[in-house]
Amino acid sequence: MQIIPMVSVLIAGVMPIVGAAFAKWGFESYDNNNPRAWLANQTGFRARANAAQANSFEAFPFFAAGVLFAVWAKVDADCLNAICIAFVLLRCSFLWAYITDRAQFRSLVWSLAYLCSISLFIAAIFASA
Repeated sequence: MQIIPMVSVLIAGVMPIVGAAFAKWGFESYDNNNPRAWLANQTGFRARANAAQANSFEAFPFFAAGVLFAVWAKVDADCLNAICIAFVLLRCSFLWAYITDRAQFRSLVWSLAYLCSISLFIAAIFASA
């Protein structure tokens, strides 16, 4: 198996923690006894970081399944690597855009990252045919 798809899935799996870290980091009254209730009461960049965390959890399974199907179908390595790298870069951009309140850019990179996940399945279908 190739290293880039494996590392991409690992990075995508860790991205929610990055969002959570931005939501919680440096706040003196953070309540670790009831973190979900505390996060639900946050506003501004902390609320957006928490939403980015949730969205990262939502995006992960579809991407990971797409990578597994593409590897199983023996999709061309260069194509698979390019899609995986694009997904990770787009999702990093998504986190940044969400936390820094750039809604239009966030929607654009979300859409492109979603297309990356879809393209993994399409590539697997064509490689299997």
